[in-house]
Amino acid sequence: MKCENCTKKECSKKQKNDDTQSTSVDVLSSNDGFEEKNEFHTLANAKILLSDCLACDNCMTSEEGARVFQQNQKELFHILNLNKKCDTSKHKVLAVSICPQSLPYFAAKFSLSVNDAAKRLCGFLKSLGVHYVFDTTIAADFSILESQREFVQRYQRRNQEEHALPMFASACPVPKATHSHRRLDLTLLHSLGISFSIHAGWIRYAERVLTNLVTSHICTAKSPQQIMGSLVKGYFARQQNLSPDKIFHVIVAPCYDKKLEALREDFYTALYNSQEVDCVLTSGEIVQIMEQKNVSMKDVAEIAVDSLFGEIKEGDVVRHEGKRSDGYLEHIFKHAAKELFGMDVKEITYKALKNKDFQEVTLEKDGETVLRFAAAYGFRNIQNMVLKLKKGKFLYHFVEVLACPGGCLNGKGQAQTEDGKPDKALLNQMEEVYAAIPVRLPETNAHIQKMYQDWLEGMDSKKVQETLHTKYSAVNQTASNLDIKW
Repeated sequence: MKCENCTKKECSKKQKNDDTQSTSVDVLSSNDGFEEKNEFHTLANAKILLSDCLACDNCMTSEEGARVFQQNQKELFHILNLNKKCDTSKHKVLAVSICPQSLPYFAAKFSLSVNDAAKRLCGFLKSLGVHYVFDTTIAADFSILESQREFVQRYQRRNQEEHALPMFASACPVPKATHSHRRLDLTLLHSLGISFSIHAGWIRYAERVLTNLVTSHICTAKSPQQIMGSLVKGYFARQQNLSPDKIFHVIVAPCYDKKLEALREDFYTALYNSQEVDCVLTSGEIVQIMEQKNVSMKDVAEIAVDSLFGEIKEGDVVRHEGKRSDGYLEHIFKHAAKELFGMDVKEITYKALKNKDFQEVTLEKDGETVLRFAAAYGFRNIQNMVLKLKKGKFLYHFVEVLACPGGCLNGKGQAQTEDGKPDKALLNQMEEVYAAIPVRLPETNAHIQKMYQDWLEGMDSKKVQETLHTKYSAVNQTASNLDIKW
């Protein structure tokens, strides 16, 4: 099978007959733990899309494929069923963290306010047996603050370090290969009924396809998802006197990328045999559960979302600056203008260049352009950006890079029609809902400042680096990887 936009003469998505039999055994064996009857059985049909093309060939090992297979609704119900059994040694505290870009989907789809949608989603999850429901906005606060600080440091070192600038955002990641296991053809996964079509993320593209010339420019701050993993399995576990392996942590996210991101080796704690995030479900997969149970959000009781701080409940939903994502560009731009040039920027003006998904923001001082930022969404814009970098014609100091055209609200795990295309009408409603959410600056979150001191041992501590940062590097490539055209 070959996608209509593929330019390669031989598509590596074709099923490789030599590997089919042995790989099938590996993948099917991963389902052994799900022999018991579950409360949920139906999975959506998978389709191969243009965006799948980066998830083939050297992209995913058979081990990764088997583990991604487990990240679905069945895994959630597997844990829920274990919690109902008498053997308490196998019980888990089930925590679900919801990404802020998922909430507008539920609000628009069920004609609710975003605050009502958050409470009703919390009520639905708790009716299933979930113990805690969190909002990941606090994790994005940490990620943005660390990204801001890193950009200023890189800018100040730009004349001493070759790869200090530009800095690329790291909030759209998917993992690098974990081992040199046999590769798994995505077509085979589809033939086995695995219900996802991967929209390969920016970090996966950089690590699998590009070189260290690019990966050295990626911000080292973890994405909000993985910082939330550290908060739940670290800070919250300590507050509750729980071992991290006694918590099963689920993320609800707009896109499928996050399933693979959760598998990164650097997001695993060997001491407790525990991932920071155990399972990722897309917004659409949560709706599938509702449909399977014949439940509407409007019929569910409202329950306030939990916080990481004891009995305190979350208030109204807040967001960061930015129209369709966590707004790294706007936060970093304003922070850098203040810290580096003493300028208070109140409003940011975007200038669309080749298309609406490639936009530029500049800061002028004394007739000179001192900061030049860009937002590049979608792989065609990303590839053009990378080509300019390789040719030495790159003018930008920072780029907010997102794999999905239109940003995170347009993630492949929500607001899709039955044929896998964006539901434009629903997406427009989601954008209106998201834009109406009040903005809260990360610097104004009192909990953040307290946690830096009490939990992370100061803003410049070793624990901050270990907990909130990671490293990205290129993995082995094949020549054909570098020839992909978009």
